[in-house]
Amino acid sequence: MTPLTLPIDQIKFNEANLVPAIVQDYLDGTVLMMAWMNPESLQRTLDTGETWFWSRSRAAFWHKGETSGHTQKIQTIRYDCDSDALLITVEQIGDIACHTGERSCFHQLNGGKTAPPADTLSQVFGVICDRRDHPNPDSYTCKLLAGGDNKILKKIGEEAAEVVMACKDDAPDEIAGEAADLIYHTLVALAHHNVDIKAVYRKLQERRR
Repeated sequence: MTPLTLPIDQIKFNEANLVPAIVQDYLDGTVLMMAWMNPESLQRTLDTGETWFWSRSRAAFWHKGETSGHTQKIQTIRYDCDSDALLITVEQIGDIACHTGERSCFHQLNGGKTAPPADTLSQVFGVICDRRDHPNPDSYTCKLLAGGDNKILKKIGEEAAEVVMACKDDAPDEIAGEAADLIYHTLVALAHHNVDIKAVYRKLQERRR
């Protein structure tokens, strides 16, 4: 692993010698949690490649996932324009960041529970998976899934051809619309075959590197 570096001396810790650290999933951008770091916990984070925080209630260092196994492997660390907040992207082991067992600490909305927002593709994929698991006969997605590969793959072929034609016509709005249709139907194929979209993101990350 490439050693993590950060100019700690440039970080502006508050009067309690702490800085807020926002933790985000590196694949789909979901905000997982917020906790506090002091200079030593930040240094431990840099040295180990996993998140360490300072617990204000226990006045002690806290290695995320030490007891649960849900550690956070750091991908990047950024600090904001005022140097008084950190943004940390991580690979969340076990896909659980919250002590309640939820993926994200930000799972509450208007008194209820809901999945935290991620990137648009992940949100759309989540809706498709919900249609798969809770069929609605009036849903276009459910009709596609009920048709299996024959119907889904036929649509992918049709939409791919329409993307090609839109590109040949050099029509930006049509290209965007047809590409959206192609991506949607591809997501339906992923859901049909129980392939998580994050598996696709991991492949893209591997190729990017």
